[in-house]
Amino acid sequence: MKLEFLDDISNGGKFAGVVTDQLVRLYNFDKLQAGKLRQTIQREIIEKNVTLNLSKLEFIETINCSLILRLANIEIGITTCDKINYCCELTKGGYQNMVDLLEPFCIQNRSGYQWLYDIDTPIGFLFSPNGDW
Repeated sequence: MKLEFLDDISNGGKFAGVVTDQLVRLYNFDKLQAGKLRQTIQREIIEKNVTLNLSKLEFIETINCSLILRLANIEIGITTCDKINYCCELTKGGYQNMVDLLEPFCIQNRSGYQWLYDIDTPIGFLFSPNGDW
C-alpha cells in the first residue's frame, strides 16, 4: 500500500469537474492490506483512542508525505502546514464511517475507489486499489 499527496489535480483548472484539487491517497493494495488498515484504525483510534501514524505502519510505503490520523471533537479532515506532513482529524463517528467504507475492499480484491470522508475541505482522502478515481 502506498501513501501519496497529489496537488493541482485540475491542472490549473484545465480539467473541469474535479471533485478536489488536492488529495492524499492510499493506493496499490490488495484485500489483505486493506484489512490490516481497517483493523488498525478500529483498534487504535476507535477502541484505544490513540493517534495513528500511517507512515509508521510496516505495510504502507510513503511516497512524498506522512499522514497521522487523530481524534477530534469536530470533523476537520486532512490539513497540512508544509505539504509533507499531514493530519486527518475526525470524530470517533467519522473514523467508524471510514472503517465501514473500507470493508468492501477487505472482502475481495476490487477495482474502483472510495473517498474516506465527505467534508468540505481543500484536501480529499482517496482509497483506491489502482490509484485512480
